[in-house]
Amino acid sequence: MAQGLEVALTDLQSSRNNVRHHTEEITVDHLLVRRGQAFNLTLYFRNRGFQPGLDNIIFVVETEDAVYLDSEPQRQEYVMNDYGFIYQGSKNWIRPCPWNYGQFEEKIIDICLKLLDKSLHFQTDPATDCALRGSPIYVSRVVCAMINSNDDNGVLNGNWSENYTDGANPAEWTGSVAILKQWYATGCQPVRYGQCWVFAAVMCTVMRCLGIPTRVITNFDSGHDTDGNLIIDEYYDNTGRILGNKKKDTIWNFHVWNECWMARKDLPPGYGGWQVLDATPQEMSNGIYCCGPASVRAIKDGEVDLNYDTPFVFSMVNADCMSWLVQGGKEQKLHQDTSSVGNFISTKSIQGDERDDITENYKYEEGSLQERQVFLKALQKLKAGRFHSSRRGAELQPSRPTPLSRDSSRSLHTPSLRPSDVVQVSLKFKLLDPPNMGQDICFVLLALNMSSQFKDLKVNLSAQSLLHNGSPLSPFWQDIAFITLSPKEAKTYPCKISYSQYSQYLSTDKLIRISALGEEKSSPEKILVNKIITLSYPSITINVLGAAVVNQPLSIQVIFSNPLSEQVEDCVLTVEGSGLFKKQQKVLLGVLKPQQRASIILETVPFKSGQRQIQANMRSNKFKDIKGYRNVYVDFAL
Repeated sequence: MAQGLEVALTDLQSSRNNVRHHTEEITVDHLLVRRGQAFNLTLYFRNRGFQPGLDNIIFVVETEDAVYLDSEPQRQEYVMNDYGFIYQGSKNWIRPCPWNYGQFEEKIIDICLKLLDKSLHFQTDPATDCALRGSPIYVSRVVCAMINSNDDNGVLNGNWSENYTDGANPAEWTGSVAILKQWYATGCQPVRYGQCWVFAAVMCTVMRCLGIPTRVITNFDSGHDTDGNLIIDEYYDNTGRILGNKKKDTIWNFHVWNECWMARKDLPPGYGGWQVLDATPQEMSNGIYCCGPASVRAIKDGEVDLNYDTPFVFSMVNADCMSWLVQGGKEQKLHQDTSSVGNFISTKSIQGDERDDITENYKYEEGSLQERQVFLKALQKLKAGRFHSSRRGAELQPSRPTPLSRDSSRSLHTPSLRPSDVVQVSLKFKLLDPPNMGQDICFVLLALNMSSQFKDLKVNLSAQSLLHNGSPLSPFWQDIAFITLSPKEAKTYPCKISYSQYSQYLSTDKLIRISALGEEKSSPEKILVNKIITLSYPSITINVLGAAVVNQPLSIQVIFSNPLSEQVEDCVLTVEGSGLFKKQQKVLLGVLKPQQRASIILETVPFKSGQRQIQANMRSNKFKDIKGYRNVYVDFAL
């Protein structure tokens, strides 16, 4: 009888296999292969050679790939691309924020595996946790919970207080690598601080590193419905100022989450594909702060009884908004808007720098019969309590009752009549110039009499800063306008908010909400109109001086300026880029005089070829996030 084979050495052919599996940027020293794709290895035997027909070698493998994308361009974008854009601002001014995902940078794969091991699931039951790591549904929920630190020593502490003295202002970050490496280097202590786009960007890095196709999504005018009735209640005083909300319902100016591509065998057919995952700690899901995966198709169809957390995601993109006037301890309903929540849902285009609008993936066109039918379907499912998500344990409540007549109660089938339709007067804000930081804001209030009668209007105007999550700050500007309109007449009322009036009240988000609350002598109805203004900075300019070649010195010019008419101090320039810089570069610039323009030259040696991106940010004591980027193609060494 032939002697059994004894394995002396196994050659995993790491270098060759990793190139074929597109993991060579992570490592060539260790075998790192992707699901569902063949790889080679060589076995060397100690006692004798392998004899075909006599010897049998059996390998037991599992090759099912529940996250397979059949489009090569999509795989390149959503798994392989290590930079991108996160869209911020407002629906009227959408700006791309460059981001370095850096999923192939040194030690990132080790950090991602450490992140899985630090989860509550692994700490409680390691064997079960490891056995479930083949499921993208399970892994995505674990990662989602670990990106925030609300339940564990997750990667990021969230902070919306505007006080960041013991950490970094979230607006200053330009990439995930520095955040993940800081978390790892400090013994897995949460990094301070993050907000929604930072949570989503870091999660994108981790999921792409783990081979799960992932993209970053921005939803403008994003609802946060705390009581599950699909209504966002907003409260105003008689000056038009938006008030803090005791229910904590808010409309975020923008909110950022992830979509991950995966099969969903736990759901009915047709609900696989893109799934929403939201690592920002807003509400609990099965006792921990995570959200999803929620099928994008299920959200569009109103199937809010499908796992996970679909009701909450549905409300973010398709809740109705109810406006209330608070006066003398009473609440008067001003208007119900069925289309203000969920606009310009955006992500970076495939293999390009353009913005893709994917709103139609989440809901039918606003104002269409299909959209209202889906809304009613979702509302009835929620009221019946036929959903299994434990995101909310509280009993679902109907809309807040109004202290006025029954005519002002909410209709599910048609939006309520606008007060402007009753009064027959239209109010609208219009900016006269682009709203640039450091300059006065000039705008007009347009008033139009749509009736054949004279109208005497009293309009209270106000301005206040907002955080991007909808939280209002104190008002800093108020005015009262008295406008008399002849039949069918239109008039403009000019307004100006000087830089000296708003500068000390501005939040990092650079958002100002202007409001007008109008009333007409002959009618009890009130007309509310508001507009969100996003102040803009000039961007940083980056020039690449010469050809970029692997392992060859490269000079990079960074041009920046102080946009303000006052001196700024403590200026710091941060520059990074995967494959171009081994680590994030920080340059102390000190003081910049009013309107001063300057430049510096940075030297580096690119160490990876292909399409790359440089990201830059400048902060000071007056501003935190003047950004810029430059795409660079790096050639192979000759």
